[in-house]
Amino acid sequence: MGTEFLKIKECDEAIDIIQNLFNENLKPESEEILVSEAYGRVLFEDVYSRMDFPPFDKALKDGFAILSSDSFGASEESPNTLDVIDFLEAGSTTDKKVQAGKCIEISTGAAMPEGSDAVLMVEYAEKDDGKVNLLTTVTPTQDVAKKGSDIEEGKLILKKGDFLNPGKIGVLLSQGFESIEVFKKPSVGILSSGNEITLQGEELDYGKIYDVNGGMIKNDAISCGADAKFLGIMHDDYDEVKEKITKSLEEVDILFCSGGTSAGLGDVLKHVLDELGEVHIHGISVQPGKPTIVGVINGKLVIGLPGNPVSALMIFNAFVAEPLTRLAGIDKDFELKVIKGKITKRIHSQVGRMQYQLVRVDEDKIQPIFKDSGAIFSLSTADGYVKIPKLVELVDEGEEVEVYLFN
Repeated sequence: MGTEFLKIKECDEAIDIIQNLFNENLKPESEEILVSEAYGRVLFEDVYSRMDFPPFDKALKDGFAILSSDSFGASEESPNTLDVIDFLEAGSTTDKKVQAGKCIEISTGAAMPEGSDAVLMVEYAEKDDGKVNLLTTVTPTQDVAKKGSDIEEGKLILKKGDFLNPGKIGVLLSQGFESIEVFKKPSVGILSSGNEITLQGEELDYGKIYDVNGGMIKNDAISCGADAKFLGIMHDDYDEVKEKITKSLEEVDILFCSGGTSAGLGDVLKHVLDELGEVHIHGISVQPGKPTIVGVINGKLVIGLPGNPVSALMIFNAFVAEPLTRLAGIDKDFELKVIKGKITKRIHSQVGRMQYQLVRVDEDKIQPIFKDSGAIFSLSTADGYVKIPKLVELVDEGEEVEVYLFN
């Protein structure tokens, strides 16, 4: 077991390797769920209508179902009078037919009775003792929703990849769908490692810190469409790390291990991955986040993120968020997350590594956040980050930069 890094990967190379590992080992899967529980899920296949909607000619207003020709010439000064032969509520039917000189009182949503072709709103009618005076003229199909006018049977109504919001769920319900095929959420687990890590609610001894990355990375994964869960803490002990990873991969397909990724004493993650599977990346030419590890164990991905919260979040968003989101079936254009503005302070960058610089956005002004990678508060105030190429040593005040916004 050596402590050296593998050949450091350039950023573009690392992005390609991670995407390929996702493609080779993790295929999008579907599951059938109840439509009533489908909010926020992503359709796995195109959906076609089962029937016309509305499934019958439907009254859009309370009033009287009439032959429109019976209203011609009617006005308040000279109303036309019809016999009212029945009353229809929504959901009820009648065997009576509308003919010249006759009409049926009708409620909004009720099926239009045979023979009628329009609805005269109740506001333009005066009903009295089995008759009604029409006070205005209506045109054919006025205030009537024709059968299939909204949705025709057999038509494409929703597309694969559609995000199921309330409106789209309403369309499915109108067609009688009880269940639907959606993308299965990628199964993701998060382990935090380090002898200094303590869980919230426990006593914080001197020299210890509360775990940040477990909950932070869990929620970042959820924002990418994953079913993510925090699986606990592991110490810098080879046997414990091996046991935790082995057990965790029985539950999830993608495992994030936060901390224990550098080549320093006590950092054992790489050695465990070497024994259990294969390491594809150990080190990316980026700051912060150089000691990132990516490996595969029995077709499942294990991604070792740096222990510093800023580094962990940056690596997740820059290298993992996009393939994870695609695996969840979410077709998001990540380029839409890029905005431009002018930097308000000079940035010095280390030549030889791509630097990710946290920034705040104030309209077209981009304000760098100069904090170390363990500074937690900077995460809560950052809107995104700026990429500084490996051969650029200085970004001067006033230069235009591109900001990659967080999810």
